[in-house]
Amino acid sequence: MSDSEELTEFGSIVERIEKGEVPIKNIERELICPICKELFTHPLILPCQHSVCHKCVKELLMLNHDDSFSTDAGSECSNPGSPRSRVPSPSMERLDRLVRSGSVSSPGWRRSSVTPRVTTFPCPGCQHDIDLGERGISMLFRNFTLESIVERYRQAARAAMAIMCNMCKPPVQEATKSCMDCKASYCNECFKLHHPWGTPKAQHEYVGPTTNFRPKVLMCPEHEMEKVNMYCEVCRRPVCHLCKLGGSHANHKVTSMSSAYKILKEKLSKSIHYLISKEDQVRTQITELEVLIRETEENGQLAERRANEHFEELFEILQEKKTEMLRSIAQSRNRRMDKLRSQVEEYQGMLENSGLVGYAQEVLKETDQSCFVQTAKQLHVRVQKATESLKTFQAAASPSFDEFALDTSKEECLLKDLSFGGVPDPPMIDLSQSRVYNEGLIHWRLPEDSLPTDHHVLEYRKEAAEDEEKSPWQTTDRVFGSSAVVCDLDSDCRYAFRVRSCRNTIYSPYSPAVSFHTPPAPVFGFLFNEKCGFSAERLILSKRRDSVESVAGMAFLLAAERVQTGSYICLDYIIGDTGISHGRHYWAFRVEPSSYLVKVGVASDSKLIEWFHNPRDTSSPRYDHDSGHDSGSEDTCYELSQPFTLITMGMGKLFIPKASVSAAAGDHGNRVLPLPQRIGVCLDYDAGHVFFYDADTMRCLYERQVDCSGTMYPAFGLMGGGAVHLEEFITAKRLSYM
Repeated sequence: MSDSEELTEFGSIVERIEKGEVPIKNIERELICPICKELFTHPLILPCQHSVCHKCVKELLMLNHDDSFSTDAGSECSNPGSPRSRVPSPSMERLDRLVRSGSVSSPGWRRSSVTPRVTTFPCPGCQHDIDLGERGISMLFRNFTLESIVERYRQAARAAMAIMCNMCKPPVQEATKSCMDCKASYCNECFKLHHPWGTPKAQHEYVGPTTNFRPKVLMCPEHEMEKVNMYCEVCRRPVCHLCKLGGSHANHKVTSMSSAYKILKEKLSKSIHYLISKEDQVRTQITELEVLIRETEENGQLAERRANEHFEELFEILQEKKTEMLRSIAQSRNRRMDKLRSQVEEYQGMLENSGLVGYAQEVLKETDQSCFVQTAKQLHVRVQKATESLKTFQAAASPSFDEFALDTSKEECLLKDLSFGGVPDPPMIDLSQSRVYNEGLIHWRLPEDSLPTDHHVLEYRKEAAEDEEKSPWQTTDRVFGSSAVVCDLDSDCRYAFRVRSCRNTIYSPYSPAVSFHTPPAPVFGFLFNEKCGFSAERLILSKRRDSVESVAGMAFLLAAERVQTGSYICLDYIIGDTGISHGRHYWAFRVEPSSYLVKVGVASDSKLIEWFHNPRDTSSPRYDHDSGHDSGSEDTCYELSQPFTLITMGMGKLFIPKASVSAAAGDHGNRVLPLPQRIGVCLDYDAGHVFFYDADTMRCLYERQVDCSGTMYPAFGLMGGGAVHLEEFITAKRLSYM
C-alpha cells in the first residue's frame, strides 16, 4: 500500500472518530493523568513528551520542598492582554494570591519570591528527572490537542446534558455553536444577533457547542508575544523565530512548522495504520495472553497442591515417628516400673513381722525335726539370696531414658535450609575469560542478585554442518566453582558450550549457548627467552617471562643524530624458549593496541646464530626487516638470508605484506586491517607453511611458505613503545587447573 493510500485510510478513520462511529470511551485510559488518576485538567507537556495536569505539577514541586512556584502555567502569559491568557481556575487564583501575599508559611516556601529555586521532579510516566529551570512551570507548553480530546470525551460522557445558550432570556435555548473569540455558546438566533454580517464579529471562529475555549494561537513560552512557527529537531519542541535568531535554539537545527506537521502527521498516520492492520495479530496475542493467564492460575494452584502434599507427607512421617517413639518409651517405662515394684515387694519381705522374715520366724517354731528340715532347706536358700542382695544392692531397672533422646540438629538444619527460591537464575558464560584450544577453559558468572547455588553442570558438543546430524551434548562432572576445563577437543572444529546451575535439586534453564572455534593445531607452550639476543636495556620482561614490553632507552638518544640524517632505528627481537622441529603447532598472544611497532612470526635457529653474532649495518634500511617487501632479485636474495618470517602491527592496525595481496601494489585498503584483540600463529613444520589468525574468530589473515631448516622458534620484534602478552594456555607447560 502506498503512502497516499495509507494517509487516505487514516483520514477516513479520523472522520469515523469525529462522526462518533468509533466510540471515544475506548480511549479513556489515555486521558487519565498518571498522578491524580482523573481526566486531564489543563495538561502540560513535559520535556519527555508525557503530559501532566497543571495542578499536579505544582503538587509535585511542593512535595519536593520547592521554595516557591511560578504563577504562570503552560503557554499562558503573565500579561492579561496576551492572546494566550486564559481564565485560571478558582483554586489556581487562590494559590497565586497566597504566594503573592506571603501567607504560605510552610517551611518549604519562601515568602519573598515567586520563582522556585529547585524545579526538578521525576516524571510519573517514565521516572526521568525533569528540570524546569529558572522559568519553572511557565516554560512548559499546554497540550491543547489533549485538552480538546478530553473535552470531546467529557461531551460524549454527558451526551444527555446539552450545552445551553449563554445569551438567551428565559426560557433558555440549547446552544448550537460556540464562539472561540467571545468564549461563549449561542443558539442560532443569538449567534446571528451578536455576530451580524458586515461586522468584525462575523469573522470570529466558531465550533460546535463546547465549554472548552482554548487560545487560537500557540505562543512561545520564552518570548510571550511571539507565535511558534518553527520546530526544533534537537529539542523536539515548537519554537519561535526569536528562539532561533538569538535564543537558546540559535545553533539548533530547525524546520518549518508545516514541514514538521506533515512529517509527524505522516509518521503518526503510518503508525496508526500499522496498528489497525495488525488488529488480528493483537487479538491473537491477547488470546495467547489469556491462555497464559489461565495456565499461570492452573500451574499456581498445582504448585500449591504439590507443596501441600509434600508438607503433608513430611507431617505424616513425623507423626509416625512420634507415635512409634512414644509407644517405645511407654513400653520401656512399664517394664521398668514392674521390675522396680517387684524389687520393692521383695525388700519389704525382709522387714520383721512381714514377708520372708515373719515366715522364717514361724518356721523356727517347728519342733518336729523332719518337718523343719523339709521346710527350712528351701527357706534358707531364699534368706541367703536376700542377704546377698543387701550386700550388693542394685536397682532392677534404670530410671534414665537417655537412649530415647533424639539428636534432630541435622534435620533442623535441613528444614531451615529448605529453600523456596524457585528455579535458579541461569549463569552466563564469560567470553572475555574463556579460552578454547585442544583443551577448553570455560568461565561463567551468576547474576549479581542471584542466590548461591549448590553446583554447576557444563555441557558441550561439536557443531555439525547443515546436512549433518547434530552430535549429542556431553556433560562434565559437577563443578563447584565458576570454571571448568574440557579436554580432548578436536582441532579446527567449532564447539558449542552451555551451563546451568543447581540449587536444592532444582536446575536452572541453560545459559545461551556460545560457540568457539578450536585452532588448526594443538597448543604450543613456551615462555620468552631472555638469553638469546635479548636487549635488557630496551626490553622489560615480566617475572613469569610471559610478557615483554619495549621502552625507549639510551640507544634512541645515542642514535638521535643518525635519525635526523635518515637512519633507521633497529627492532629489538626476542624469541621463545622452546623450539619446533616437527608437526603442527599453534600459539596465541595479545598485542597492546597502543604499541608503536610490533612484528610477530617465526625464526630459524640455523640463521639466528649468524644474525645475532655477526655485525650488522644499522644504518641500512634493510636492517628493519619486513618479509612482505616487493619481490625482486636483490630483495629475494636478502629475504632468504633473514632468520625471521614476520608480519607487522602498530598503532591499532595490522599490515598484510604486499605479496599476499592480489590487487595493485598501491591498494593500501586491502593491506591495512584493524588490529584483532588476540593474534594466533600456526606453524606447519612438515609442510613449511606459517599461518596468522584472528584468534577470536579463527579467521586466517595471512599465510606464506617458510624455510623450516633446523629448529623454528616463535619470534617477536618491538620498536618504540609497545608490549606483547602471551596467554595462560601458551605459557603453561602443562595445563593444570584446581
